[in-house]
Amino acid sequence: MPLSVLDLSPVPSGTKPSQALHETLELARVAEAAGYHRYWLAEHHNIASVASSSPEVMIAAVAGVTSTIRVGAGGIMLPNHSPLKVAETFRVLAGLYPDRIDLGLGRAPGTDQRTALALRRSREALGADDFTEQYAELRAYAEGFPAGHPFEPIKAEPSDVPLPPVYILGSSTYGGQAAAALGTGFAYAGHFGTLDPAGVIATYKSNYKLFQHEAPPYAILALAAIVAETEERAHQLAEANALSMLRLRSGRPGPLPSPEEAAAYRWSEGERAAVEEWAGLVTVGTPDQVAAELLRRANSADADEVIVTTHIHDPAERQHSLQLLAQSWGLKPR
Repeated sequence: MPLSVLDLSPVPSGTKPSQALHETLELARVAEAAGYHRYWLAEHHNIASVASSSPEVMIAAVAGVTSTIRVGAGGIMLPNHSPLKVAETFRVLAGLYPDRIDLGLGRAPGTDQRTALALRRSREALGADDFTEQYAELRAYAEGFPAGHPFEPIKAEPSDVPLPPVYILGSSTYGGQAAAALGTGFAYAGHFGTLDPAGVIATYKSNYKLFQHEAPPYAILALAAIVAETEERAHQLAEANALSMLRLRSGRPGPLPSPEEAAAYRWSEGERAAVEEWAGLVTVGTPDQVAAELLRRANSADADEVIVTTHIHDPAERQHSLQLLAQSWGLKPR
């Protein structure tokens, strides 16, 4: 089963946020050398713990420092953008890096409501439920509008380049249903989604077949993982990740704390209970333990691929986590 990387460019405490972007480039090189299949960049806004605000820029940068690994958006939050601009951007990327670019699309804002309003410019746009219409418009800039459409003369340039393969992202059944109806791949956000991935993916695949698309359905399962050479160290790293999640979900996001900061933090009973509830979303342990559990979850969900996200304070330990997982997964180094 292919194994890939989803990167949010986490910002460790004690460092400049812009440094996280450079660490993403280093991690991409490590992922390519270790044999990972693809490297996706996420879109988030106004969150101090991650610097992934412009995935299209980071895709170009990552593709530029690698040579074989697929690179893409995981994803572009389509309602935040003009469909024409997305079509143009990803045709440019596909022209620069042929057969290596993916276009993952989501409908969530990737931020809080105030920031979403700043992105979408109106309360009407903020409340609109027109993802499928936006997607159809995006494709039409590459494949052509119906005769008489007001945008019929408009083409996304460069016009000699096809749109990259499209995947619709989701943390609910809606994303899978949309992907099935539109004939795209589907990526389920199992690293924060609370639904059973098996049910979501089964709904996607069964509905996909009903539409009788030419290409087969393809489901990617996103999972969070933290790997270290010992269980003790892995759980120390996971404690820091848990503290970061607590701060984010409590409305006080900040940089990713270190294991030492997490060890010194005084948890309340309520905080500890909340973290225990979220802890099951992160697979933690030694390389063989984590690889076996990720594969079990993927097979149980009937996923075709796993894409893993890892938040660790020390960039070197984060790189090592991916290397250890790749070895236990059996990836062939490039």
